[in-house]
Amino acid sequence: MIQNVRHLLSARRFLPLFSTQFLGAFNDSLFKQAVVLFVTYQLYSDPAKEFQFSAIAQALFILPFFLLSALAGQLADDHDKARLIRLVKLAEIGIMIVGGAGLLLANIPLMLAAVFAMGVHSTFFGPIKYAILPQHLHKDEVLGGTGLVEAGTYIAILLGTILAGVLASRAEFAAFAVLGFAFLGYLAGRQVPPAPPAAERLPITWHIVHASIELVSATMHIRRLFLAILAISFFWTIGAVLIIIFPPLVKNVLGANEQVASMFIAIFSIGIAIGSVAINRMLKSEVSARFAPPSVLFMGVFVVLLHFVSLTWGDHGAELTTLGNFLFNPMAWPMILCLLGVAITGGMFVVPLYAFLTTTVPKTQTARTVAANNIVNSGAMVVGALLAFGLSSLGIGPVGQLLLVAAMCVVAAWLGWKLHQACD
Repeated sequence: MIQNVRHLLSARRFLPLFSTQFLGAFNDSLFKQAVVLFVTYQLYSDPAKEFQFSAIAQALFILPFFLLSALAGQLADDHDKARLIRLVKLAEIGIMIVGGAGLLLANIPLMLAAVFAMGVHSTFFGPIKYAILPQHLHKDEVLGGTGLVEAGTYIAILLGTILAGVLASRAEFAAFAVLGFAFLGYLAGRQVPPAPPAAERLPITWHIVHASIELVSATMHIRRLFLAILAISFFWTIGAVLIIIFPPLVKNVLGANEQVASMFIAIFSIGIAIGSVAINRMLKSEVSARFAPPSVLFMGVFVVLLHFVSLTWGDHGAELTTLGNFLFNPMAWPMILCLLGVAITGGMFVVPLYAFLTTTVPKTQTARTVAANNIVNSGAMVVGALLAFGLSSLGIGPVGQLLLVAAMCVVAAWLGWKLHQACD
């Protein structure tokens, strides 16, 4: 696997795609986190409104995956994927012009419109990036390539999150930064080698609701794919709720500033990157779900520990704690270790499942399979965001909602176990 990874990092059939995905994930993270931190720390001072804004932003970003993934999958399977990448990355520049204007003007509707548009951008790019891997890579390279893309994605999210924390109080710098990185992503996308459709083009179904139902039905009747998609959906629902929880948890429970909120998401990103690489080494390039159940069960254990550490956190004053002072708190390091454990085990759980999706169907159907997965994933994540919003309205804050996350880990473990049985 290590040799495959080294080879892929120097291969033109992989490196431009990796770079494009890396820059896209970086910019996406930078923009979304800058918006949430700017609104949470600069515009609002009500804990309930802050939590609900975080949930609304997350739901708006995810909604296009639910609405448009079927169309995205059809386009990716039936057109040259490299050409589609260039079009998608060009659109990102326009989206960041709108998002940057929202940050400069402190205009929440403009910021949320750009968040939704970035969700559309990611909806169309997602099936392409996974479907192009088995087309450009050898079969024994796909798991390594998938793991490398996932690890690179979360490192990019880490770096984007860190920069967002630095720029949170300087919206004008964030606005120009997201536009600059969108342009770099477009330049990288232009270097991706051609990836023509693997079969004769089929007519595009423009009725998005009918196409979505038809696509999911065509995929979910295959038991192994059904279980893999459901397991991935529970993972991303867990991730969505955690991302919603972090900013209000840090500000209102821990009494810490924007840099600490960014550090939480950064640690989460580092952990998933570590887990992505670790599971590839453990499986030795074999596509298997055998480590999925214990991985996500340990994830649930770490979430419960994070809940109890949060409960024992002391009272804080009106002045928000800086990152330096936070790290001197004796309870900070148990919290950081718990969060890192959540992320590492999460990465170990989800990466083999994505590799499974792209290697167990014909190459002519990979993008549609990923798109069907995205539809189910996004529907589950929107439900998770609405559930977090509703529980917040009922007075259940971020600490209490960590127990909801732990319960979802148990369900994901059961699905992982059923998948492993179905594959044997």
